[in-house]
Amino acid sequence: MVQKLNKIINITLLAVNIVLSCRAFSPGSRPLAAALRKPSAPAHPTSLRISTDQIDTKSSFPTIQSTTQPSQRRIAKTEKFARLPVWPVWQGVFLFFASKIVGQEVAAEWEDKIGGRVCPNFLEPTSTAPFVLLVHHRHAFMNWDPIRYIQKTFFPEGFPAHPHRGFITVTYILKGGFYHRDSLGIKQSYGAEERHEGKHVQWLTTGAGIQHEEMWDVSSAPDKKDEGKFLTTSSQELYQIWLNLPAAHKMSTPDARLLEAHPMDSSSSSPPSDTTPIITSEDGSTITTIVAGEHNGVRAPVECPTNASIIRIEFTQKDPSTWTHTLPPTHENAMLYIRKGSVEIDGQRIPPHHTVYLTPGGEQLTMKALEGEADVLLLSGEPLREPIASQGSMVMNTQEEIQKAYGDYQRGFMGLPWDHNLKDDEWRDHVEQNPSKY
Repeated sequence: MVQKLNKIINITLLAVNIVLSCRAFSPGSRPLAAALRKPSAPAHPTSLRISTDQIDTKSSFPTIQSTTQPSQRRIAKTEKFARLPVWPVWQGVFLFFASKIVGQEVAAEWEDKIGGRVCPNFLEPTSTAPFVLLVHHRHAFMNWDPIRYIQKTFFPEGFPAHPHRGFITVTYILKGGFYHRDSLGIKQSYGAEERHEGKHVQWLTTGAGIQHEEMWDVSSAPDKKDEGKFLTTSSQELYQIWLNLPAAHKMSTPDARLLEAHPMDSSSSSPPSDTTPIITSEDGSTITTIVAGEHNGVRAPVECPTNASIIRIEFTQKDPSTWTHTLPPTHENAMLYIRKGSVEIDGQRIPPHHTVYLTPGGEQLTMKALEGEADVLLLSGEPLREPIASQGSMVMNTQEEIQKAYGDYQRGFMGLPWDHNLKDDEWRDHVEQNPSKY
């Protein structure tokens, strides 16, 4: 009986891992609402009638004030993706049953506190281009959890070496941190804690091909509330975003860089390189972090060949507040993920853990947090208008290119995978002895 139970647990956890790292995407597999709704007609200025006897022909013409208002982005569709139990599994299972009893919004609040689930948003590339995938992780690693130590024997606490080609991964840490090692010989530690010194985002251009491992930073320090205690928890939370590259850049040189949080003030001019500018509204009601793109005249300095914006909005007050954003006219595709709290868009209330797809027409997005604190991720971009083929961990333009990518990986062109238990000097020796072609 015990052997059967262990086998079931093993298969379940393995399936979760496969789903997160090897889920194939095929265009047209799940279309996004019958094409997005047509944009609403832009508002027209009030018609004016001016009598000729009211005009002094000897002076300049009178100034006519336009009453045109910016057209708003509307909601085309909302969707709620499945939340899978992992790290720890038993808390994720508890939250699943809790959501059936006390409701999904209460379970969302509990998940924010205790963790135990991951939510992969499997996007439809033809409708959400240039974004391919969005994953929200919320986990907790307790030193007093006996199941954790059993699980570690067959299910690593993180993602051992695996290959990528043809896109950018943006990993945005909200709690805890990550250890990164790759086939280029680069090691990085980054996250949301003080020990990470503000380096909270990794911008990884996979380009022609790279192998990397991402392991949870659970050994450095426990949560602040547990410092000095015998029983501790290491909370972990992040977004990982897959951003497609244009065909001309898919075989570019791989690169991994860290972006540092950079609060802006009234005296700030432009943010320094490799930073994510952070803007606090005058009344302190919202905090906007710009990973890529622009908001209110402030542009993130990260260089990206794909025209896209990645922006986090935090509503920080318990009183109702509003956030407004002007989208570039080229950003036909835009979507929101509600991490925490609820917001109102276009008169519709959106609860937590929902994904919102916006109509392609409209200049402005207005969000209201009517019930207090909320946390939202905005992704918008210009469609690449190129074929897309995605399978497992590769994103290319054709199936032939996908097969070539896996063939190059198997031939060792991206280096050879390594055991995640290797010490740093052993890993460096491995990379030197099995160098990447790229």
